Amino acid sequence: MPNNEDIIDGARQRARKNFSLGYNCSEAVFEALLAQFGLGLTPDALRLATGFGGGVGLYGDTCGAVTGAMLAVSAVHGRRALPEGGGREVALKSREQFYGRPGLYRIFNQLPNGIARKYGSIVCRELTGKWQDDWLCREHALSCREIITDAAGIAAELVLAETGELANRPFGANVECLVDEET
Repeated sequence: MPNNEDIIDGARQRARKNFSLGYNCSEAVFEALLAQFGLGLTPDALRLATGFGGGVGLYGDTCGAVTGAMLAVSAVHGRRALPEGGGREVALKSREQFYGRPGLYRIFNQLPNGIARKYGSIVCRELTGKWQDDWLCREHALSCREIITDAAGIAAELVLAETGELANRPFGANVECLVDEET
């Protein structure tokens, strides 16, 4: 029976190989996690990741490796329906599901922060800026392959982790500047 480190390494290596086989960055990560964990999805779900390559359709925004990883983490830890209730009550319960402690955004916030800590950004055009004039060069591909490998590893760790523990972690950097009070 493989231990968690072996499973995480398997996801990392499969994502790395996927990129070398011709999958785009988002597909490479998502396929590796889909293959490693099943995620309750059919192999046809891989199509969901295709448009996220190159920072969303080659636009250069959020790195495709991050979006592919986020799709996989969401397949495991994402909510399946709105909270029960009616009217404003649902909106208030949703807010608590996302921002509370436990809260879903605490889970998903781990992924981009993990990549940003290592690479300084999760924005494709910033990560790949030095290759704008030679986009398809080997150095660019090798750099992206490393990000893909790391994104798959972080996502695998999150997939394997217990939801309650993840949902209670403190927020990392976030657009709302949310900071957890020390307890």
